[in-house]
Amino acid sequence: MTHAARPTRRRLLAATAALTCSFWALPAFAADPIKIGLITALSGQSALAGEAITRGLTVAIDEINAKGGLLGGRKLELVRRDDEANPAKGVLAARELIYREKVAVIFGGLDTPVSMAIVPLINQEKVPFMGPWAAGTPITKNGANPNFAFRVSAVDEIVNVGMLDYAQKNFKSTKPGMILVNNPWGESNEKGLHAALAAKGMKAVGVEKFEGNDVDVVPQLTRLKAAGADTLFMVGNVGPSAQVVKSLDRMGWQVPIVSHWGPAGGRFTELAGPNGKNVHFVQTYSFFGDQGPVGQKVIAALKAKYPAIKGPDDITPAVGVANAYDGMMLAALAISAAGSTDGDAVRQGFYKIGKYDGLIKTYEQPFKPGVHDAVNSTDYVWAQFIDNRILPVR
Repeated sequence: MTHAARPTRRRLLAATAALTCSFWALPAFAADPIKIGLITALSGQSALAGEAITRGLTVAIDEINAKGGLLGGRKLELVRRDDEANPAKGVLAARELIYREKVAVIFGGLDTPVSMAIVPLINQEKVPFMGPWAAGTPITKNGANPNFAFRVSAVDEIVNVGMLDYAQKNFKSTKPGMILVNNPWGESNEKGLHAALAAKGMKAVGVEKFEGNDVDVVPQLTRLKAAGADTLFMVGNVGPSAQVVKSLDRMGWQVPIVSHWGPAGGRFTELAGPNGKNVHFVQTYSFFGDQGPVGQKVIAALKAKYPAIKGPDDITPAVGVANAYDGMMLAALAISAAGSTDGDAVRQGFYKIGKYDGLIKTYEQPFKPGVHDAVNSTDYVWAQFIDNRILPVR
């Protein structure tokens, strides 16, 4: 390089100044996004339900972002992890979302055992948790103070009262039996069903358990039949619930089945066969029938976002979409009320929510200290599978 071509100190300083000026003249970078975590089953028999939760969150986030985001223009960003219905994997995913992704709220997920494994961690790390599916009573009633677990979903102890009322009203049940998955979700429902029965001076004629991978439940059902059960209260996810139906078919025993909503989470009719239609199960929402303004808006958003959705038949399971949508909107209100993404401030922000016209219902101060479940017994509907469609029971 010649002396004439060598840059002088004065030229370097001038170039640096020019670059600095041009940098500050550029538009400001967008504020960091607010990350929303989701831990749920995205593979396996319950993947359909995990996808429904994803879609409910996605259309809610799109709606919030289209209005400018939160906290002065920060957009929301969904970060998903597959727990494969495994509590240990759920906890690993939660740690990653908390420590690496720095999420403001964690949504999770499908399975009560997974959620119950995650809750101690979120309470320890002060990260708000919103449950859009898992119904185990101890998820929100976990004894922590302060408690960071909230829920827009069914709650076992409330559903159990509804299951008994439904069985008595529709099947004149006087001698119910229980067939329950052998895990914390089954234990939560066993406790709730015993309490619901005791409140009416009744007892179950028998309680039987099955494992999540059982393919034959005939021995347990045979004992319930011998005990005189006139209705079965069933609690289990898609696969094992289907095995209960197929075992009843092998026995030739036609008995009414009143179920928690586990069958709604995946390929139930494919796995259970034609008698899957005989299972009546609880739901929090249906996209069939007349829809209010929020329902119409959500259906339109789903059709625009997901071309395979042509109508209510394709929005399944509906509860995954509906619970996640309302849960996200309530979490957004809590973040706005907090004025930040600080975990404890957001927790207190949930208590500051007043009235919100949601999809499932109009919420009036849905959360208070000691009340972390926004959906109650008057918000449930009953459904059954007709072909592959989840339809309200007529």
